[in-house]
Amino acid sequence: QVQLVESGGGLVQAGESLRLSCAASGTTFRFNAMGWYRQAPGKQRELVAAFTSGEDTNYADSVKSRFTISRGNAKNTLYLQMNSLKPEDTAVYYCNAKFFSYDYWGQGTQVTVSS
Repeated sequence: QVQLVESGGGLVQAGESLRLSCAASGTTFRFNAMGWYRQAPGKQRELVAAFTSGEDTNYADSVKSRFTISRGNAKNTLYLQMNSLKPEDTAVYYCNAKFFSYDYWGQGTQVTVSS
């Protein structure tokens, strides 16, 4: 059974940084795509950053130049470096992985940015 586990969330002040990690288990294949999404209270889940094909990346406009998505050396590991955090970045952050028609989600990690 494929599982994605996120870590690294927490409470920080505006302007500070956090690094999220996502590790996959229960799979012998490499995912086609991996990315980070977030969901704030009362809002829909939205894309933050993702590897879409190979090393191609896609970022939400609101996080460009502040967030960086990267892969780990281990297969199917993913990171999100978040700098210059803003209160509006407060949300639950989810790791997502795709393998053809299969879509996997982690349980989420809370990021709270105080002003």
